[in-house]
Amino acid sequence: MDNNYAKKPIDKIVQPMQRFIQQEKSGGLLLGISVVIALILANTSLSDSYHEILEQSFGFRWNNETYLEYNIHHWINDGLMSIFFFVVGLELKREIIGGELSDVRKALLPIVAAVGGMVMPALIYLLCNPTGEPHKGWGIPMATDIAFALGVLYLLGNRIPLALKVFLTALAIVDDLGAVLVIAFFYTSDINMLYLIAGLLILAIMYIGNRLGVRSILFYAVLGICGVWTTFLLSGVHATIAAVLAAFTIPADVKIKENIFISKINVYLQRFKNIDPTENTPTLTNEQLHVLEKMNEATLEATPPLQRLEHAMHPAVSFLIIPIFAIANAGVSLSIDFESLFKNNIALGTALGLVAGKVLGVVGFSYLFIKLKIATVPEGMTFKNLLGLGFLASIGFTMSLFITSLAFSHEEYQTQAKIGIFAASLIGGIIGYIILSRNSQINNTDTNDQ
Repeated sequence: MDNNYAKKPIDKIVQPMQRFIQQEKSGGLLLGISVVIALILANTSLSDSYHEILEQSFGFRWNNETYLEYNIHHWINDGLMSIFFFVVGLELKREIIGGELSDVRKALLPIVAAVGGMVMPALIYLLCNPTGEPHKGWGIPMATDIAFALGVLYLLGNRIPLALKVFLTALAIVDDLGAVLVIAFFYTSDINMLYLIAGLLILAIMYIGNRLGVRSILFYAVLGICGVWTTFLLSGVHATIAAVLAAFTIPADVKIKENIFISKINVYLQRFKNIDPTENTPTLTNEQLHVLEKMNEATLEATPPLQRLEHAMHPAVSFLIIPIFAIANAGVSLSIDFESLFKNNIALGTALGLVAGKVLGVVGFSYLFIKLKIATVPEGMTFKNLLGLGFLASIGFTMSLFITSLAFSHEEYQTQAKIGIFAASLIGGIIGYIILSRNSQINNTDTNDQ
């Protein structure tokens, strides 16, 4: 830290929190704590109050008419989670334009692994639940929880090659896209075409604004929330889909190029240095403030709105929205008897779909495409590493819980699916960690011997 920086008492509180938020594994850790809190609330004397709070309804009144009246649980899943899906959409667009998914050759293996990791779990679940209402849950084991999976991977620190972290991140992003498509096409209720057309027209306006060079965050926020999200919610298409589509209209280009930005900042810095400061006061002169404003304008012009939004919203999603979602959705009563749990195959299909299906899909599809020489092996990747990542991909908390709420209205079915998710995620996370940890120790020993 700069010695000229005057450390304030509040910094002793804020700086450790900032360091925690900046760590990749922190989101997964907080998600795990939130799940434990939800289980405690649902299995203690607080259970009745916990469920009553989630069932409280509120909406908006206008001329004695109530609009958008939903319970708190619904607002969390359709409102707060739309913000989560908006950030997912921003990440997807960034990765497609200039990230791991922009180069087809590099992206092919994680794409193949992700597709296999969606197809195989769904097939295994359908084999266990071929008919009836339990059949609707086939999308539950398809999803990987990127925060949890990466959290486990980052616990291993620098012992894991960077290529593995990149591979798992790309896989999880493609997996998220697959989950969004599944929700859009298979877990959408009856559609009101009038509202849907209105939402699509507003999306078109946002896209045109992008093409015309509109970079105002307020423009996209007002149209996205008041227009697209509201009309999609009323149309019957899940509101989270609106969030992803809205994210794809956010500009990803810069107004000034990097070299121009550097030149401008150097000019402003020199101008700032040449200004005579106000003596013996902590405030700045008007001229200094003007230069700093110009520097800030240049910084905004050199930053894509897409990345600015993603960077600003990511902490709120990881450390507020996802924990609230987990507390609202992971509260499962563990007093369920085994006879009730296994009177159908929802729990079994979910657990097997995640643990067995993810491993078979991720590892099997990757191995096949590598053997056929269609895809190349990332540097540092071994079969054991791939197997470990396959087990980590079976951690399905956030997306799996979300799809559970869409697939089943029957509380007993939801409970069975959630227990399957918890069991599979715990087993997959532990096995994946052990495999990757042991393999990294072997690799480190071989390196030291050399």
